[in-house]
Amino acid sequence: MSISILILTFNEEKNLPACLKAIAWCDDIVVVDSFSDDRTVEIAENLGVHVYQRQFDNFASQRNFALANCKFKHEWVFHLDADEIITDELKSEMEREIENAKVDAFRVPSKMIMFGKWLRFSGMYPAYQVRLGRVGVLRFKQVGHGQREDMDASRVGTLKNPYLHYSFSRGFEDWFTKHNYYSTLEAVEGLKIVEKNSIDWGGMLSIGEPTRRRRALKDVAVRLPFRPMLRFLYIYILRRGFLDGTAGFTYCLLISIYEYMITLKMKELR
Repeated sequence: MSISILILTFNEEKNLPACLKAIAWCDDIVVVDSFSDDRTVEIAENLGVHVYQRQFDNFASQRNFALANCKFKHEWVFHLDADEIITDELKSEMEREIENAKVDAFRVPSKMIMFGKWLRFSGMYPAYQVRLGRVGVLRFKQVGHGQREDMDASRVGTLKNPYLHYSFSRGFEDWFTKHNYYSTLEAVEGLKIVEKNSIDWGGMLSIGEPTRRRRALKDVAVRLPFRPMLRFLYIYILRRGFLDGTAGFTYCLLISIYEYMITLKMKELR
């Protein structure tokens, strides 16, 4: 299959074997590791993966470094994390779509998995990220704790089949540690949005552009009072997260806690 895969890692010895097993069909896998101190690099090298190392600063810079400096065998690269799994259905769809692609990148939906269960409602499915792109065209920019494609939206297509995201595979302590860090970055980004004092009102109504709509809604949400409570009610009640059972309630509660952490840090920064 004519797709290379890039995986960013840091201490992923627990997740990496399953991630690599699911993409055994790929003949060009590249890992950019942030100097792990566990067996991550050993596992990757033993399976014939090309490993590079770079000190982590942010996700966008790490991905851009890989695109600029790593040698990829194929024109198209899928950006994967070690706690994510590419399904056979997604593999087949990618193979079909890139054959005569008239765009330079594709946004891909993901399924959030918790307690072995797909969070169909509370996980806000389908939530999209640009993950597949041409090496010489796709670049990223850092926004909050994550990355965003740095290219014209007209050059981005949409895939239907999702990858699986096991965000809690390393336990709740790891989740809280990461999200404590993420909330600081989101607080800084939130203040930038508020100070910018502009909202993409048209984007809020752009049903055919889910990514633009989600970003416009975020610009509004960051200004609302009682955000943690509203976030919980929106996901658990309006988005029917209660239908996901115990896993759905737990996830909605965790997201509201995360929102509260961001709110507190924004106040602190002010």
